[in-house]
Amino acid sequence: MRVGFFQFTPAFGEVSHNLDKVVDTLGLADADLIVLPELCASGYQFVSQEEAITLSESVPNGPTTQRLIDLAKRRRMVIVAGLPERAGSACYNSAVIVGPSGFIGCYRKTHLFFEETLFFTPGDTGFQVWDIGLAKIGAMICFDWYYPEAARTLALKGAEIICHPSNLVLPNCPDSMPVRCLENRVFAITCNRTGSEARDGKDQLTFIGNSEVVAPLGTILHRASRDREELCIVEINPADARNKALTPYNDLLRDRRESLYR
Repeated sequence: MRVGFFQFTPAFGEVSHNLDKVVDTLGLADADLIVLPELCASGYQFVSQEEAITLSESVPNGPTTQRLIDLAKRRRMVIVAGLPERAGSACYNSAVIVGPSGFIGCYRKTHLFFEETLFFTPGDTGFQVWDIGLAKIGAMICFDWYYPEAARTLALKGAEIICHPSNLVLPNCPDSMPVRCLENRVFAITCNRTGSEARDGKDQLTFIGNSEVVAPLGTILHRASRDREELCIVEINPADARNKALTPYNDLLRDRRESLYR
């Protein structure tokens, strides 16, 4: 299975321009699964609730999801991408999952970070797993990684690959995702963005890049640079995430003692 990410710098508010870049880049990609950054079409640093609402879209009928569906059908790939989702009066920081057959699902970010709490409603989808044929995939978004329960829940539900759209500004995630993979025996594709945003007098946010694909034993199969755009595609065997045996006597998930964890 060929999986990877497209790390790039979205221009704030320039949805069509950002999607053009995605379509142009992935239009030449040979992959089964590609992960894009969090809020990859809109940009990240909102300055008002009104701005967030204006840039948010319905799912799956909004323009971003529809363009990604068209791309996924044409390239015969599954795409996981972050966007601001509008549902009624609520705005969510969401990720859509689309594939050759169309819309697959949507995940709404559970753990909001920093000023996201001013503009978005905490997600209500819970952690979901989708069978895309070659593998079972789950999604979490950026700051969700800070909560071990997120990756563990996805692993318990059968995810073999965790798709992780991100806009990381803190330095810890790239070196921590190998631990998330090791403790759950799963693959993870973290797609961060590059560049910086400092809008309307706000403190500058600098995104750390370092997108990566990590294997179930914690091996980093590829890590991008901090500041350059990059399309990365690597070959993996999803079956490597199905074996939870640590020794002939130990199974990672079977040996959990849930009654003692509360």
